[in-house]
Amino acid sequence: MESILLLVHTETDGALAKPALEALTAALALGGELTVGLVGGAVEPAANLAAAAGARRILAVTGEPFTQPRYATDAAAAEAIARAAGAAIVLAPATARWARALPGVAYRLGGRIDTHATGLAARDGAPAVNRWFYRQRMEAVLTRTARPWLVLLDAGCFAPWSEATPQATPGTAAGSAQVEFVPVEAPQSRTTVTGVQAPKADEQTIRPDAKLLFVAGAGWTKKQPDGAVHVEEAQQLILGALRGAQASLGGSKSLVDLSGEGQAVLPFMTHLNQVGQTGSTPRHQKGLSTCCHGEEPHVVGWRFVTERRAVNLDPNCGWSRGKADVVYVADAFAVVRELNRLLG
Repeated sequence: MESILLLVHTETDGALAKPALEALTAALALGGELTVGLVGGAVEPAANLAAAAGARRILAVTGEPFTQPRYATDAAAAEAIARAAGAAIVLAPATARWARALPGVAYRLGGRIDTHATGLAARDGAPAVNRWFYRQRMEAVLTRTARPWLVLLDAGCFAPWSEATPQATPGTAAGSAQVEFVPVEAPQSRTTVTGVQAPKADEQTIRPDAKLLFVAGAGWTKKQPDGAVHVEEAQQLILGALRGAQASLGGSKSLVDLSGEGQAVLPFMTHLNQVGQTGSTPRHQKGLSTCCHGEEPHVVGWRFVTERRAVNLDPNCGWSRGKADVVYVADAFAVVRELNRLLG
């Protein structure tokens, strides 16, 4: 196997986030000589972990300019580490930070890049990458002869590395990592990070690490058995389930498009929550679909959800034809109302 470079950026405390640990597992599984490149303000905890995992060499770019995500500084750091490592294969987690910077780095290095890789394996001494195309309908296995080859690995496709994970190669004891610091002169930047604005935890509806994905369909905003629309109650029930289960919220295309049709909408539902053919394809452990009838969110958007359940009044819904593991033939309002009572 060719030499491998794993590029990761550290958190504020110098540790590695879950996507970086997943990428470390993928890099070790290839079996080649592994170099780990670290970018961030503090790198010691991440360096110790990389040494314990079996990295032969650890390179780092540190300093205040490299603590914040910024294309100019991230690209400069990644390019410097890649040139110092001289690796043929460069792996990185597909975080927003690397997804923005590494395509430009591949151009600077004269290499090639592939994104959204969901699988990685060695074939005949060379890596092969799995990637989905056409809205997750077709899976391809890619190989390249061009080097360096940069690959961005999607989150949720590999198990995060831990000290209990079998090592691919003998590593260095934790706490004794030898780090080579790569000097990089930070390019001039016209941007300054003054802080981070984020919604409160209770207001956050997209939680990639949540065990449960709660998907709402347009049925929540339609007339109910009493002939009236109960959007306010629907809003309270859905938000109550999200808070109680700490679940992530998904929506069908028909629901997120209602605002453009002048119909009653759920104010917290946006196109960012959309799953399906024209939305995202989440990888949560469990999924619960409510008031959904379309097949695209089910077949395409939920392809990677491990356990899938649905609530629907129609026993002949597409979910009943092999799209879900369990179908509850019941009223979604009543089911979620009872669910919130149990969670509370």
